[in-house]
Parts: sequence; C-alpha cells; structure tokens
Amino acid sequence: MEQQDFETLVKALAETKGLPEALDMLKKCEDEEVAAAAEAMTGQFSLAEIDGENRVYHVTTETNDNGEEEEFVEHVMNVGDEALVFVAWFFYTQFEIKNRDTYAAAGRTYKQPKRS
Repeated sequence: MEQQDFETLVKALAETKGLPEALDMLKKCEDEEVAAAAEAMTGQFSLAEIDGENRVYHVTTETNDNGEEEEFVEHVMNVGDEALVFVAWFFYTQFEIKNRDTYAAAGRTYKQPKRS
C-alpha cells in the first residue's frame, strides 16, 4: 500500500464511531492483505469490565506443543476510546507499523500511555 493510500485510509478510519465500524471498513478495504487481516479478526473481540472500565480485548486460541488449546487475551482499547486507538493497534499487530506512524498518518501525535 502506498503511503498516500495508507494516510487516506487511516484518516477515514479515525473518523469512524469505534471498533465495529472501523473493522467493517477495514474488511472492505481495496488492499487485499488489509481486508483479509480484518476479516480474520471478525468475532475475536470480547468486552470485560475491569476496575470500573469497560475494556475491549482481542481473544485468540492457539494449539500448544502438547496439542492443547490455549487462549490468548490482549487489551486493545477501552469502550469510548477514539477509533484511532484500535486502528493503531490493528496496523501494529498485523503489519508491524508503529503506533506513532499510524497516528502521524492521521495528522495526530502519538502519546505513549503511562505505565502504572
């Protein structure tokens, strides 16, 4: 994908109302790799309330060396966060594009979350 196309896509995704709408837009992307990655993620998100926050998690299952299925859970964003948080996570996990580069494509500055 050309840089200009990436920037156009990220800006459009940043304007969506949240993860479901952004994921749907990614599934319809003209870039086949992006669309396939988004399609593969369908149904892999879960909500959980932790410490009073509604959080969105990406949940996958893989078979370990012993043939047993293991569940992996990764915090993606909180409910109410802007869609760009999901978009940056998507491009980092699927294409190793750094969060700051995705934010820059949207014309924004990425701020590293504070560690607790």
